[in-house]
Amino acid sequence: MAASVKTASSVTSRAVGLEYATILLATGEAAGALVSGVMAGSVALIAFGTDSVIEMMSALIVLSQLRAMVRGEQPSASAVHRAHRTIAVLFFSLVLYVIVAAVVALVGARHASENGLGLIVCIASLGLMPSLALAKRRSAFSLSGGGFTTIAKLMRADASETALCAILSLSTLAGIALASRAAWWWADPVASLVVVAFAVREGREAWTCDPVGTTR
Repeated sequence: MAASVKTASSVTSRAVGLEYATILLATGEAAGALVSGVMAGSVALIAFGTDSVIEMMSALIVLSQLRAMVRGEQPSASAVHRAHRTIAVLFFSLVLYVIVAAVVALVGARHASENGLGLIVCIASLGLMPSLALAKRRSAFSLSGGGFTTIAKLMRADASETALCAILSLSTLAGIALASRAAWWWADPVASLVVVAFAVREGREAWTCDPVGTTR
């Protein structure tokens, strides 16, 4: 019994550490992408930075449930349900912004300027986020194996958001790299549209997510 408790504690502690790492990385990613996006006039970078903010909020939700589980508390189903609805609204707002901003940029032939910070942020994200997403999926599997199916489901969803961030970093990197050439100025707003398909899917999943009633 003691060994089982110790194993559960180890799995939970690892999951908590991964969520703290996600919050730290997503915060830096969001700040760098948003600042560089505004400076460069890049729709793709601003969309990428906004998605990073949503990723940070998703990690905060999972972290709060993990910490409640560690304390032996019963999670508030209504609070988690409201939080997921909030994230869904943010995703849908992101979709609306990207579509409008991309159309305006394409119609007005607006050129995004070169920005070294944006390139660095995308490259760093592309290097770190896939490994973090994989580690979170493994942690979710371990939690599920320990009987914590509800929190495991939340963590798998959060891992998907982290994986999405890696995908968007690649499309954003390609967009701003191509947009640096005059003939490819349209690549930046077009790259931002990659966000739309993923954001709609994630938004729908967050909106229909079942509220958490138990820790198991």
